[in-house]
Amino acid sequence: MKLEAIAAFADNYIWMLHDGAEALVVDPGDAGPVLDALAARSLRLAGILVTHHHADHIGGLIELLPHLRGPIFGPAHERMPVPITPCQSGDHCQLLGQNFQVLDVPGHTAGHIAFYCDQPGDANAPLLFCGDTLFSGGCGRLFEGTPAQMFASLQTLAALPGNTRVCCTHEYTLANLRFAREIEPANAELATYQQWCLERRQRDLPTLPSSLSLELQINPFLRCSEPAVIVAAQSFAAAGQTNNPVEVFTHLRQWKNNYR
Repeated sequence: MKLEAIAAFADNYIWMLHDGAEALVVDPGDAGPVLDALAARSLRLAGILVTHHHADHIGGLIELLPHLRGPIFGPAHERMPVPITPCQSGDHCQLLGQNFQVLDVPGHTAGHIAFYCDQPGDANAPLLFCGDTLFSGGCGRLFEGTPAQMFASLQTLAALPGNTRVCCTHEYTLANLRFAREIEPANAELATYQQWCLERRQRDLPTLPSSLSLELQINPFLRCSEPAVIVAAQSFAAAGQTNNPVEVFTHLRQWKNNYR
Protein backbone atom coordinates (compact mmCIF):
# COMPACT_ATOMS: atom_id res chain seq x y z
CA MET A 1 0.00 0.00 0.00
CA LYS A 2 1.29 3.45 -0.90
CA LEU A 3 0.26 6.63 0.92
CA GLU A 4 0.35 9.94 -0.95
CA ALA A 5 -0.65 13.50 -0.10
CA ILE A 6 -2.49 15.27 -2.93
CA ALA A 7 -2.23 19.05 -2.62
CA ALA A 8 -5.46 21.04 -2.93
CA PHE A 9 -6.48 24.67 -2.43
CA ALA A 10 -3.90 26.78 -0.58
CA ASP A 11 -2.92 24.32 2.15
CA ASN A 12 -5.14 21.21 2.07
CA TYR A 13 -3.98 17.65 1.61
CA ILE A 14 -6.29 14.98 0.22
CA TRP A 15 -4.78 11.70 1.34
CA MET A 16 -4.72 8.83 -1.13
CA LEU A 17 -3.94 5.21 -0.23
CA HIS A 18 -3.53 2.78 -3.13
CA ASP A 19 -2.22 -0.66 -4.07
CA GLY A 20 -1.23 0.17 -7.63
CA ALA A 21 -4.64 -0.69 -9.04
CA GLU A 22 -7.27 0.73 -6.69
CA ALA A 23 -7.29 3.74 -4.41
CA LEU A 24 -9.19 5.36 -1.61
CA VAL A 25 -9.10 9.08 -0.85
CA VAL A 26 -9.78 10.98 2.34
CA ASP A 27 -11.66 14.29 2.57
CA PRO A 28 -11.73 15.20 -1.14
CA GLY A 29 -12.62 18.88 -0.98
CA ASP A 30 -11.74 19.29 -4.65
CA ALA A 31 -12.34 16.60 -7.27
CA GLY A 32 -9.86 17.94 -9.84
CA PRO A 33 -6.61 17.01 -8.08
CA VAL A 34 -8.03 13.59 -7.20
CA LEU A 35 -9.04 12.81 -10.78
CA ASP A 36 -5.65 14.00 -12.04
CA ALA A 37 -3.84 11.78 -9.52
CA LEU A 38 -5.98 8.74 -10.36
CA ALA A 39 -5.43 9.21 -14.10
CA ALA A 40 -1.68 9.74 -13.75
CA ARG A 41 -1.36 6.43 -11.86
CA SER A 42 -4.06 4.47 -13.78
CA LEU A 43 -5.99 3.87 -10.55
CA ARG A 44 -9.65 3.09 -9.95
CA LEU A 45 -11.42 4.93 -7.13
CA ALA A 46 -12.57 2.19 -4.76
CA GLY A 47 -13.79 4.28 -1.83
CA ILE A 48 -13.82 7.56 0.06
CA LEU A 49 -13.43 8.39 3.75
CA VAL A 50 -14.88 11.66 5.08
CA THR A 51 -14.13 13.05 8.53
CA HIS A 52 -16.50 16.05 8.73
CA HIS A 53 -18.82 18.31 6.80
CA HIS A 54 -16.75 21.41 6.01
CA ALA A 55 -16.69 22.37 2.34
CA ASP A 56 -12.94 21.95 1.89
CA HIS A 57 -13.38 18.29 2.87
CA ILE A 58 -16.54 17.35 0.95
CA GLY A 59 -16.62 19.78 -1.99
CA GLY A 60 -15.47 17.18 -4.52
CA LEU A 61 -17.86 14.39 -3.58
CA ILE A 62 -20.56 15.09 -6.16
CA GLU A 63 -18.08 15.29 -9.04
CA LEU A 64 -16.31 12.12 -7.91
CA LEU A 65 -19.48 10.00 -7.72
CA PRO A 66 -19.47 8.92 -11.40
CA HIS A 67 -15.91 7.66 -10.96
CA LEU A 68 -16.50 5.86 -7.66
CA ARG A 69 -16.64 2.06 -7.56
CA GLY A 70 -17.24 1.65 -3.85
CA PRO A 71 -18.65 3.22 -0.69
CA ILE A 72 -18.31 6.62 0.93
CA PHE A 73 -17.84 6.27 4.68
CA GLY A 74 -18.63 9.44 6.62
CA PRO A 75 -19.84 10.86 9.94
CA ALA A 76 -23.21 9.55 11.06
CA HIS A 77 -24.24 12.82 12.69
CA GLU A 78 -23.31 15.36 10.02
CA ARG A 79 -25.08 16.29 6.81
CA MET A 80 -23.39 15.21 3.58
CA PRO A 81 -24.15 16.31 -0.01
CA VAL A 82 -24.27 12.70 -1.27
CA PRO A 83 -25.44 9.37 0.14
CA ILE A 84 -22.91 7.84 2.51
CA THR A 85 -22.48 4.86 4.78
CA PRO A 86 -22.81 6.56 8.19
CA CYS A 87 -20.10 5.79 10.74
CA GLN A 88 -19.54 6.43 14.42
CA SER A 89 -17.28 5.26 17.21
CA GLY A 90 -16.95 1.50 17.34
CA ASP A 91 -17.71 0.96 13.66
CA HIS A 92 -15.22 -0.65 11.28
CA CYS A 93 -14.89 0.15 7.57
CA GLN A 94 -13.38 -2.23 5.04
CA LEU A 95 -11.60 -0.79 1.98
CA LEU A 96 -8.74 -2.13 -0.16
CA GLY A 97 -8.50 -5.08 2.18
CA GLN A 98 -7.80 -2.72 5.09
CA ASN A 99 -9.76 -2.37 8.30
CA PHE A 100 -10.41 1.20 9.49
CA GLN A 101 -11.62 1.73 13.03
CA VAL A 102 -13.89 4.75 13.46
CA LEU A 103 -13.27 7.13 16.37
CA ASP A 104 -15.62 9.90 17.49
CA VAL A 105 -13.54 13.07 17.87
CA PRO A 106 -15.95 16.02 18.30
CA GLY A 107 -14.71 19.54 18.89
CA HIS A 108 -13.86 21.09 15.54
CA THR A 109 -17.36 20.05 14.45
CA ALA A 110 -20.02 18.30 16.49
CA GLY A 111 -19.91 15.01 14.60
CA HIS A 112 -16.26 14.85 13.52
CA ILE A 113 -14.84 11.35 13.19
CA ALA A 114 -11.38 9.90 12.53
CA PHE A 115 -10.28 6.67 10.84
CA TYR A 116 -7.51 4.48 12.31
CA CYS A 117 -5.89 1.55 10.52
CA ASP A 118 -3.53 -0.44 12.75
CA GLN A 119 -2.30 -2.86 10.05
CA PRO A 120 -2.17 -1.04 6.70
CA GLY A 121 -1.24 -4.15 4.75
CA ASP A 122 2.50 -3.53 4.54
CA ALA A 123 5.53 -2.98 6.77
CA ASN A 124 4.58 0.62 7.49
CA ALA A 125 3.23 2.02 10.73
CA PRO A 126 -0.47 2.46 11.57
CA LEU A 127 -2.43 5.23 9.88
CA LEU A 128 -4.64 7.89 11.42
CA PHE A 129 -6.80 10.08 9.20
CA CYS A 130 -7.83 12.74 11.68
CA GLY A 131 -9.22 15.55 9.53
CA ASP A 132 -9.06 18.86 11.38
CA THR A 133 -8.94 17.50 14.94
CA LEU A 134 -5.19 17.06 15.36
CA PHE A 135 -2.58 18.98 13.36
CA SER A 136 1.16 18.70 13.59
CA GLY A 137 1.99 21.07 16.42
CA GLY A 138 -1.63 22.13 16.85
CA CYS A 139 -5.31 21.27 16.81
CA GLY A 140 -8.46 22.47 15.07
CA ARG A 141 -10.52 25.48 16.01
CA LEU A 142 -13.67 24.87 18.03
CA PHE A 143 -16.44 25.77 15.59
CA GLU A 144 -19.16 23.55 17.05
CA GLY A 145 -17.75 21.73 20.05
CA THR A 146 -16.53 22.65 23.52
CA PRO A 147 -12.98 22.75 24.89
CA ALA A 148 -13.78 19.72 27.04
CA GLN A 149 -14.93 17.77 23.97
CA MET A 150 -11.84 18.66 21.97
CA PHE A 151 -9.53 17.87 24.86
CA ALA A 152 -11.18 14.46 25.25
CA SER A 153 -10.91 13.85 21.50
CA LEU A 154 -7.20 14.65 21.55
CA GLN A 155 -6.73 12.30 24.48
CA THR A 156 -8.42 9.56 22.47
CA LEU A 157 -5.91 10.08 19.67
CA ALA A 158 -2.99 10.40 22.09
CA ALA A 159 -3.72 6.90 23.39
CA LEU A 160 -2.98 5.32 19.99
CA PRO A 161 0.42 3.68 19.39
CA GLY A 162 3.32 6.12 19.20
CA ASN A 163 4.38 5.04 15.70
CA THR A 164 0.98 5.96 14.25
CA ARG A 165 1.29 8.16 11.17
CA VAL A 166 -0.77 11.32 11.73
CA CYS A 167 -2.41 12.23 8.43
CA CYS A 168 -4.12 15.56 9.05
CA THR A 169 -5.50 17.66 6.22
CA HIS A 170 -3.76 21.04 6.36
CA GLU A 171 -0.19 22.23 5.96
CA TYR A 172 -0.36 24.39 9.09
CA THR A 173 2.79 22.99 10.66
CA LEU A 174 5.15 25.98 10.56
CA ALA A 175 2.51 28.38 11.89
CA ASN A 176 1.66 25.91 14.64
CA LEU A 177 5.30 25.49 15.59
CA ARG A 178 5.85 29.23 15.92
CA PHE A 179 3.09 29.22 18.52
CA ALA A 180 4.43 26.07 20.18
CA ARG A 181 7.90 27.65 20.52
CA GLU A 182 6.32 30.56 22.39
CA ILE A 183 4.72 28.09 24.78
CA GLU A 184 7.86 25.98 25.27
CA PRO A 185 10.94 27.93 24.11
CA ALA A 186 13.28 25.49 25.88
CA ASN A 187 11.85 22.39 24.18
CA ALA A 188 14.86 21.06 22.22
CA GLU A 189 12.84 18.47 20.30
CA LEU A 190 10.50 21.22 19.17
CA ALA A 191 13.38 23.37 17.92
CA THR A 192 14.86 20.47 15.97
CA TYR A 193 11.50 19.62 14.41
CA GLN A 194 10.86 23.24 13.44
CA GLN A 195 14.17 23.37 11.56
CA TRP A 196 13.38 20.11 9.76
CA CYS A 197 9.97 21.46 8.73
CA LEU A 198 11.47 24.72 7.49
CA GLU A 199 13.83 22.78 5.25
CA ARG A 200 10.96 20.64 3.94
CA ARG A 201 8.82 23.63 3.06
CA GLN A 202 11.73 25.42 1.39
CA ARG A 203 11.81 22.46 -1.01
CA ASP A 204 8.00 22.57 -1.37
CA LEU A 205 7.68 19.20 0.39
CA PRO A 206 4.97 18.34 2.92
CA THR A 207 5.73 18.18 6.63
CA LEU A 208 3.16 15.40 6.92
CA PRO A 209 2.47 12.76 7.96
CA SER A 210 3.78 13.34 11.45
CA SER A 211 3.94 10.63 14.10
CA LEU A 212 2.01 10.48 17.32
CA SER A 213 5.16 9.98 19.40
CA LEU A 214 6.60 13.19 17.94
CA GLU A 215 3.38 15.12 18.57
CA LEU A 216 3.44 14.06 22.21
CA GLN A 217 6.85 15.73 22.48
CA ILE A 218 6.17 18.97 20.59
CA ASN A 219 2.43 19.69 20.40
CA PRO A 220 1.29 21.95 23.27
CA PHE A 221 -2.32 20.81 22.95
CA LEU A 222 -1.19 17.27 23.82
CA ARG A 223 1.05 18.52 26.65
CA CYS A 224 -1.43 20.28 28.91
CA SER A 225 -0.03 18.54 31.98
CA GLU A 226 3.56 19.67 31.34
CA PRO A 227 4.78 22.33 33.82
CA ALA A 228 6.07 24.72 31.15
CA VAL A 229 2.79 24.54 29.22
CA ILE A 230 0.77 25.12 32.39
CA VAL A 231 2.84 28.20 33.29
CA ALA A 232 2.49 29.65 29.78
CA ALA A 233 -1.28 29.15 29.77
CA GLN A 234 -1.64 30.75 33.20
CA SER A 235 0.47 33.71 32.09
CA PHE A 236 -1.72 34.28 29.01
CA ALA A 237 -4.94 34.05 30.99
CA ALA A 238 -3.60 36.02 33.98
CA ALA A 239 -5.13 33.18 35.95
CA GLY A 240 -4.25 31.67 39.27
CA GLN A 241 -2.56 28.33 39.53
CA THR A 242 -4.43 25.44 37.97
CA ASN A 243 -3.36 21.92 37.17
CA ASN A 244 -6.62 21.15 35.39
CA PRO A 245 -5.56 20.12 31.88
CA VAL A 246 -8.92 21.06 30.36
CA GLU A 247 -8.54 24.61 31.68
CA VAL A 248 -4.98 24.73 30.37
CA PHE A 249 -6.19 23.53 26.99
CA THR A 250 -8.95 26.15 26.97
CA HIS A 251 -6.46 28.96 27.60
CA LEU A 252 -4.11 27.66 24.90
CA ARG A 253 -6.88 27.40 22.33
CA GLN A 254 -8.09 30.94 23.10
CA TRP A 255 -4.52 32.20 22.78
CA LYS A 256 -3.97 30.41 19.48
CA ASN A 257 -7.24 31.75 18.04
CA ASN A 258 -5.76 35.26 17.90
CA TYR A 259 -2.09 34.40 17.55
CA ARG A 260 -0.18 35.88 14.59
